[in-house]
Amino acid sequence: LNLMSSPGSGKTTTLTRTIEMLKDDIRIGVMEADIDSDVDAKTIADTGAKAIQLHTGGMCHLDADMSRQGMAALEAQADHTLDFIVLENVGNLVCPAEFDTGAVRNVMILSVPEGDDKPLKYPLMFEKCQVVIINKIDSMPAFDFDMDRVKDNIAMRNPEAVIFPISARTGEGMDAWCEWLKDNAAQYLGENQNG
Repeated sequence: LNLMSSPGSGKTTTLTRTIEMLKDDIRIGVMEADIDSDVDAKTIADTGAKAIQLHTGGMCHLDADMSRQGMAALEAQADHTLDFIVLENVGNLVCPAEFDTGAVRNVMILSVPEGDDKPLKYPLMFEKCQVVIINKIDSMPAFDFDMDRVKDNIAMRNPEAVIFPISARTGEGMDAWCEWLKDNAAQYLGENQNG
């Protein structure tokens, strides 16, 4: 799964909460992509999930070859087979959408403080994703953010996108997201084991 968003939208917090909720059901590995630092990889490793840091060498995205190298390194250090690998891409609403990472699913996080007009401003990101998570819904009273309008704007770009309004901080809406993830992982694993 390729997870994309702007910096500060809550990718790592959402991922941490997701891992905590699914750790008994799915063995998750995480590849953290950043231009520099390993702050997020350390945060993820604290959950008990296998995590590695990928540095992009100044690039604002990952591509399929970087993902392949990262998966090999992650699987080499794992003490068991991973069911699922999440690529937390570089925080950016433009570059990551333009490059194929080899992921089976693309998911993006839009946070309430960013505004409900982002699907209109960054169309490719929303067109490429099977799922849009709308994070920080607990902050809606403080912002001029219209949930119906953002859903309409997403549907203009991608009528097939599944939308999950959540608060990674409070846990609101996380159950539906985790169920979707668990179902998709099971379906993918079943398809690949059967043929």
